[in-house]
Amino acid sequence: LGLLYQEYRDKSTRQEIETRRLQDSQTEPEESSPSEETTPSEAEPASTTESKAPPQISLLRNSNSRFNLWQDLPEIRSSGVLSILQPDEIKLQEAMFELVTSEASYYKSLNLLVSHFMENERLKKILHQSEAHILFSNVLDVMAVSERFLLDLEQRVEENIVISDVCDIVYQHTVNHFSVYITYVSNQTYQERAYKQLLQDKPAFREVISQLELDPKCKGLSFSSFLILPFQRITRLKLLVQNILKKVEEKSDRENTALDAHKELETVVKACNEGVRKMSRTEQMISIQKKLEFKIKSVPIISHSRWLLKQGELQQMNGPKTSRTLRTKKLFREIYLFLFNDLLVICRQIPGDKYQVFDSAPRGLLRVEELEDQGQSLANVFILRLLENADDREASYMLKASSQSEMKRWMISLAPNRRTKFVSFTSRLVDCPQIQCVHPYVAQQPDELSLELADVLNILDKTDDGWIFGERLHDQERGWFPSSMGEEILNPKIRAQNLKECFRVHKSDDSQRRKLGSRNRQ
Repeated sequence: LGLLYQEYRDKSTRQEIETRRLQDSQTEPEESSPSEETTPSEAEPASTTESKAPPQISLLRNSNSRFNLWQDLPEIRSSGVLSILQPDEIKLQEAMFELVTSEASYYKSLNLLVSHFMENERLKKILHQSEAHILFSNVLDVMAVSERFLLDLEQRVEENIVISDVCDIVYQHTVNHFSVYITYVSNQTYQERAYKQLLQDKPAFREVISQLELDPKCKGLSFSSFLILPFQRITRLKLLVQNILKKVEEKSDRENTALDAHKELETVVKACNEGVRKMSRTEQMISIQKKLEFKIKSVPIISHSRWLLKQGELQQMNGPKTSRTLRTKKLFREIYLFLFNDLLVICRQIPGDKYQVFDSAPRGLLRVEELEDQGQSLANVFILRLLENADDREASYMLKASSQSEMKRWMISLAPNRRTKFVSFTSRLVDCPQIQCVHPYVAQQPDELSLELADVLNILDKTDDGWIFGERLHDQERGWFPSSMGEEILNPKIRAQNLKECFRVHKSDDSQRRKLGSRNRQ
């Protein structure tokens, strides 16, 4: 493979986007594969095959591609197998083949990170041993695991021209070896901070990194794009297994193997995400604790099971007692909210970047209610009810947000079980608005959702000022993001197929939940 993994991954996701665009524009999408995901290899121009061979799977033609289709390999074309296999089986072969070729591309990029950057003699002299350890973490372990994984995959491909399965290999390696990814990804917060600090404090480091990045081997890619490879790969690997799972025959051994592999990969990905969050959350909670001064009975903020969901300023409407002096007093005054996963703290900002806490309540005892439009002064106003506040009494606050999206974001965060405009796909709704991501987005606030290219999401709510509250199909993560990051999927058949595939991928999770629910009821 001539491509580094960053290039491979970018081509793959962009082709998925283009394929969905083409399918979405069709009034009568083909029933056989209405949400077919393309692989990078599918961008290769159609090669000359026997007239009885099935048509090319590709919906795109990109003459600049450097990938090969499984069906374009000389061994496959000369074997005559293409005239025997059903089109669905060929699509499955392509999906398994992509998992193998993408691992080869990923290993190549990892190898470059180690040989070109980590083992550079000038860089070794500049970095202290502890700095190098934080920067590169256990990347050697990750590369060794990738090499072993790739060797097993290649051996399977060489066993027979028709690939029997790859998900059994994925399962074995995930269970026995992929824990190295959790170690690497959990270090990400410290890695990013160390990199920024080194760029700032050590001009020699900055100079060497810039020179190394200019080397043609790197193909214009940054050092940081190499550092983030393991996290991107473990997430992508889960999606590649999902793609295989959508194509295997139902109730078959290959489906069971794919479900097992997917479940184990999902466990690793979740552990990676939790590792990153745990590092940043602990520091954030310590920082918040230092800023709070309690006017009421003090509440311990720092807890291993607590994290911040949202913080920010809102306007509180003054109560009836001040109505006589409205001419001299503002109708609204500023308050500041810290909302944690289990607790709400209501404050007023005081000098010295401090916050004075005057009320609090468990998050489970919060209720919200949107006010009907009462004119400009009461636009974006909602009622927040504390069923039991710090004084063990019920309390109500009339709060004004700066915009409609900010109001909705606060209301959903404060009362997450409140019904949204569009129901989640998990309710098994036949149809639901959907959007696919066409621009990557990095979350700026805790209630936002970072998006990768080609992510497909159900739209749960949207605002008039350009924000969407969505639920990503492949992992059910929820959050807000700008509507400009995606394109709505308009074809109802494509939306239905996306949901069907999603239910299939997660059906083992569903059965597990049903068993759990049954046990709980008993």
